[in-house]
This record gives sequence, C-alpha cells and structure tokens, in this order.
Amino acid sequence: QVQLQESGPGLVKPSQTLSLTCTVSGGSITTSNYTWSWIRQPPGKGLEWMGVITYDGSTYYSPSLSRRTSISRDTSKNQFSLQLNSVTPEDTAVYYCNAVSTVRNYWGQGTQVTVSS
Repeated sequence: QVQLQESGPGLVKPSQTLSLTCTVSGGSITTSNYTWSWIRQPPGKGLEWMGVITYDGSTYYSPSLSRRTSISRDTSKNQFSLQLNSVTPEDTAVYYCNAVSTVRNYWGQGTQVTVSS
C-alpha cells in the first residue's frame, strides 16, 4: 500500500516561495500506473487540484496556478515536491499530496500552510 507524507514549513511570508515535499513509501514514483499530484483546500473552500507529475517526469499544472507552480521529483529519495512562488494570504490552505492509479487513490494526511507576515 502506498503511503504519502507531506513536509515543509507551516508558515510562509507573503511574496516568498512555498516549498513542500511528499515522501512516498510502499511504491515507486517511477511506476507507470501512478500519477502524483498536489491538491490544496483553502479554509472554507473545496479541494483545488494544483498539478501533477507522471511516472516519466512529465508535469501538468492548473491553468490558474501554472505561472507560479513547479512540481519536481527526486527519484533517489522517492519524493516529489511543490514550489509555489509569490504567495499571498489567499494561498493559505491545507496542502495534500495524492497518488492515483486506475484502481487506487491515496492521500497524505495534509499539511497546513499559512501565508502571513
């Protein structure tokens, strides 16, 4: 069973870069039947898909966030990461990493990130 664990700072100042890492266990991020995503949920709002990295390292982003978002991976550590540039208080949310195959959907526990000076 795939397990996901988010890590990173819980507080980021406006205009700075938010950086989070998802550590994957129980499966390889290079496995062709999975995609690896970042999803967030602002307070009082629904889930927002931010972007995905595939088994071969291809990336796709939400059009509304594409100018500020970058997803990368470290295959040696079995991790994938999120960078969100130029954050504002509107980027305050619980951030989740997510793994999806045709038959499985796995979530990390989520990590709260607050953007505030």
